[in-house]
Amino acid sequence: MSDGRGRPVADGGLARWLTHVAPRSARGELGIALVSDARMRVLNRSYRKKDYATDVLSFESDSGRGRGPGVQLLGDLVIATGVARRQAREAGHSYQTELRVLALHGLLHLLGYDHEHPGDRGRMQRVESRLRRKGGLTAGLIGRAKGRLKSAPTVGGRQKGRLKSARTVGRKRSRAGSAGRGRL
Repeated sequence: MSDGRGRPVADGGLARWLTHVAPRSARGELGIALVSDARMRVLNRSYRKKDYATDVLSFESDSGRGRGPGVQLLGDLVIATGVARRQAREAGHSYQTELRVLALHGLLHLLGYDHEHPGDRGRMQRVESRLRRKGGLTAGLIGRAKGRLKSAPTVGGRQKGRLKSARTVGRKRSRAGSAGRGRL
């Protein structure tokens, strides 16, 4: 895990937790960058043409290869710390819990799930629900978004290997900083 400039930051057990709850299909390396809301706004505007700071963005791997032989690179997650802190307060739980909610949600997008695509039919929410219970979380991001007036925006679905999720921004590399990688 790193900050927006690629410097390592303590993860408070996030990597260990995510490794524990991740589905079997998520084996490989995952980078997580914690960035300011201002940086997230720039990334969201650049990659999604949305001019505000969103909570989490998922960047698919360019190469698919990790740092070692036979190690798959899943991609990178970028989480806005200010948004995460506000959402934690609104949800009535800790910042660390919110980071777990967002990391799990972002990971599922990297694995091809898309709760905003009509063809999903609740599949991502069911998987998120099962995995968050396994990890001791009482609420997930999808359920919260459904309760809001303005839900998370979408950029459309994908067909055959293209952009699938509202928050997976494709195979472009994030300039959020070189995220520290950990294996799942």
